[in-house]
Amino acid sequence: MIAGTTRLVGLIGDPVAGSLSPRMQNAAFAARGLDWAYVPLGVAAEDLTTAVAGLRALGFAGANVTIPHKHAAAALCDELEPFAERAGSVNTLVVQGGRIYGSSTDATALGDIAVRRAVVLGAGGASRALATALEDAGVEVRVFSRRGAWPPDATGAELIANATPVVDDPLVEPRRGQIVIDLPYRADGTPTALAETAERAGCTVVDGLEALVRQGAASFERWTGVPAPLDVMRRAVRDSRPSTLGA
Repeated sequence: MIAGTTRLVGLIGDPVAGSLSPRMQNAAFAARGLDWAYVPLGVAAEDLTTAVAGLRALGFAGANVTIPHKHAAAALCDELEPFAERAGSVNTLVVQGGRIYGSSTDATALGDIAVRRAVVLGAGGASRALATALEDAGVEVRVFSRRGAWPPDATGAELIANATPVVDDPLVEPRRGQIVIDLPYRADGTPTALAETAERAGCTVVDGLEALVRQGAASFERWTGVPAPLDVMRRAVRDSRPSTLGA
């Protein structure tokens, strides 16, 4: 139950109705015994400046930022973590001492994967974060987007990272032995076209639900300062699958 003592965290994006982050983060708060609540906040592009300032005015502890605001929100922060500044993208805001601190946890989807050549699909904030993290690790990165180079060519890549919102088209043809990081997910938990195609091809797959848990856990720890309950967060998003799929 939300009370006058409850700390609030929001999800700023457009749209936000299909996000599993509220389910996941509220389960995490409950597991840690925190009087916190996570609420979706649908924000149009023209209202973003007002919305970010409103977090401070309304006493929010912070927020996640999702499509299409990750780049624009970076310019509205009082201070950026060095990685977020290099990427020009934020997905996590922390409100502290009247200031808004921006960071990006999107690259946690990569885990400790070590590769030499990678392909990143997309032109948004998550794509920038993944490409920046890979380049920081000395990886040769090719970025494909409909705004620039298209169609994508994953020939010779050891890793394919899909940072577009596309769930119904695999976009590339993954090959056995490649690692596929697929950030988008379906709200009902069923596999995206890329994740399904990659599994059939014999790839190592990090799907959108696992990516969501990894970045969400890092955000949780920035807001609360306590370890994230990863198992609880995984169950919360995996349990979104329709029960008929378990048979």
